[in-house]
Amino acid sequence: MLRRPDGWSDRFRQAGDQLKRAADRGLEIRRDRLSRDDKPQHRPLAEIQAELDSLVGLESVKEQIRSQLVFLEVKARRKEHGLSDVATSQHLVLLGNPGTGKTTIARLLAEMYGSIGMLQKGHLVEVDRAGLVGEFVGHTAAKTNRAVKKALDGVLFIDEAYSLTPQGLARSNDFGSEAVETLIKRMEDHRDRLVVVVAGYPRLMESFLRSNPGLRSRFSREIRFPDYTTDELVQITEKLAIDADYELAAGCAATLHALFESVARSDGFGNARYARTLFEQALNRQAVRLAESRQVTSLDRRAVVTIEPEDLKEAAAMLDG
Repeated sequence: MLRRPDGWSDRFRQAGDQLKRAADRGLEIRRDRLSRDDKPQHRPLAEIQAELDSLVGLESVKEQIRSQLVFLEVKARRKEHGLSDVATSQHLVLLGNPGTGKTTIARLLAEMYGSIGMLQKGHLVEVDRAGLVGEFVGHTAAKTNRAVKKALDGVLFIDEAYSLTPQGLARSNDFGSEAVETLIKRMEDHRDRLVVVVAGYPRLMESFLRSNPGLRSRFSREIRFPDYTTDELVQITEKLAIDADYELAAGCAATLHALFESVARSDGFGNARYARTLFEQALNRQAVRLAESRQVTSLDRRAVVTIEPEDLKEAAAMLDG
């Protein structure tokens, strides 16, 4: 039988300890490098504010966002001067019909919070009911906690939040209330690392906010998004054309105005979504028109960039159909 040298076990253990310490040092080096390399790069606040200002309409919304940013900047200066910091919630409720810019504003808010240093990452995690509510007992809390963990140091945006508490469904038959209860707890646990923004139709969101006694008090502000006016919808369509390198021919502005005026403005009206869909359908109609009039390979630049009033009219007829 081979006899091990005296002290072999001690030397082996010491060597193992040395290897472990070396590995730990290497891990710390890698962690330091990762922390440096993964440090988020935020856009300057002025650049984000310029994008906010460039949005069509939403003047009342923009004013509320500006006032909130000023408050947060003053709060940051107070902290720099060693003054007491009053804990305030930045969770928000966005109330508005579809296509009124709620998701866009939530994304810009997340960037702004990151730029001023209120949130480390300033990213937006968008979820709906399917991303929070499970299908069996115990699954919902785990899904909600995963969504919160992913959104830490950023904004958790819950669109159509009222779907978490559907009307006419008993609490015992739905796990949405469990998601709300878990969310409320995490909003308090991670007050300094998480902003929750919930959005949806005004009427249905009122029911959602009343579904749990402690829910409404967690949100510091409710911002209402008005429907776009006809003139604003025309401006949105014109901006879509410019951004996509298209030109609207003479008469298109008047055609757009008449088309938007004729659309029924119920709660389900798509606002900017309708304008985008109309524009995209007009591009299809333009392509069909050009293909019918001449060989596609012979089209000049002006032909392929110009949208005519008839393209818009045919697109609207298709949407109506």
